[in-house]
Amino acid sequence: MICVFEANNSLEANIIKSRLENEGINVFIAGEYLQGGIGELPAMGLMRIMVDEIYEPRARSLIEQWQNMKEDDWHPFA
Repeated sequence: MICVFEANNSLEANIIKSRLENEGINVFIAGEYLQGGIGELPAMGLMRIMVDEIYEPRARSLIEQWQNMKEDDWHPFA
């Protein structure tokens, strides 16, 4: 698996995970449970969106589309 995105928090990671899974891409969130260690660990940058290498280009494209969306167009389940 390869990292295609570093999420700032669990909400962001799970939104991206849902969008990618809706496109048929299997996703693993590495570090999802590390937020419980805040205080001992950095508060951000712990979660990475991981996909199989074959899906990397498509996943990066979908993430870029999501990042470029206008706030008015954004819907978490689109």
